[in-house]
Amino acid sequence: MEVVHTERMVLSRVRPEDLQAVHEIHADPRTNLYNSAGPTVDLEASRAMLDLWLADWDETGIGYWAARLAGQSRVLGIGGIRHAAIEGTDALHLYYRFRPDAWGHGYAVELARAALRVGRGLGTVVAVIGDANAPSRRVAERAGLHRTRTIPYGGVPSDLYVA
Repeated sequence: MEVVHTERMVLSRVRPEDLQAVHEIHADPRTNLYNSAGPTVDLEASRAMLDLWLADWDETGIGYWAARLAGQSRVLGIGGIRHAAIEGTDALHLYYRFRPDAWGHGYAVELARAALRVGRGLGTVVAVIGDANAPSRRVAERAGLHRTRTIPYGGVPSDLYVA
């Protein structure tokens, strides 16, 4: 679904106009504490990431959303589900990343639950969470995912959570 309404947010398909927000969120060192690749280095890297997400929508009809509070234009975060190969198997990878000033309000859990509802019946929804990323682990668990095992992912041991 291109637009999903939650209790407090509007989750809408990412658009080219979201580039600046995508960059601000992904270039912030605070949002990358647990990302082995580190912050996005420049606007062109963010554009490449956004282009990939736009292609997901065009090719598969699902992808990442820009999360905004209802009635507001500022993007608080990015997240949703997209097809990904996890251990050689196609899965719906759940992703969420929010601006630091949006942390602690339950927005990531709200987005994750919406993504699980959308993903129901489309495939297995998984989250791959680095071993040290306790905040993301809490979001996944609160959203209803459970840890199944540790896998190598992106060069680091990561826990696989399944809906």
